[in-house]
Amino acid sequence: MNKAEKKFREHLKREGLKSTPERMVILREVLSAKKHFNADELYESIHKHNKKVSRATVYRTIPLLVECGLIIETLRCQGRVSYERTFGFEHHDHMVCLGCGKIIEFKDDRLEELQTQICERYEFKQVEHRLGIRGYCKECVVKRLDKG
Repeated sequence: MNKAEKKFREHLKREGLKSTPERMVILREVLSAKKHFNADELYESIHKHNKKVSRATVYRTIPLLVECGLIIETLRCQGRVSYERTFGFEHHDHMVCLGCGKIIEFKDDRLEELQTQICERYEFKQVEHRLGIRGYCKECVVKRLDKG
């Protein structure tokens, strides 16, 4: 059993929930994800691998994975909530193109330092932060200029 699976099983036990084969299939699919995903994409990916898990089980399992820190909700764009796995990955922020939906990940130590300074100034104990910048990627800006 890997560390992520152990962490998830322990979380389920603390919550008084069962560690079902379906939940483990969902966890394994999440851990193999190479990009951001929404619940429907996760469901479709599971079914591409011939696994039998209901859409409802996927939707009910995602909050459990968030609660135990294996994934986070990263974006709300175009009417959908996107997630990404966090277990074993370094923190980063996102820029989202409103035109094509492209997600650009970035990390800037100056932002990290600034948020630390702000929290210290206001005597605030930081637990997490998410930065999402919405706008248009270079390609979509060009397309918009060509139309107008």
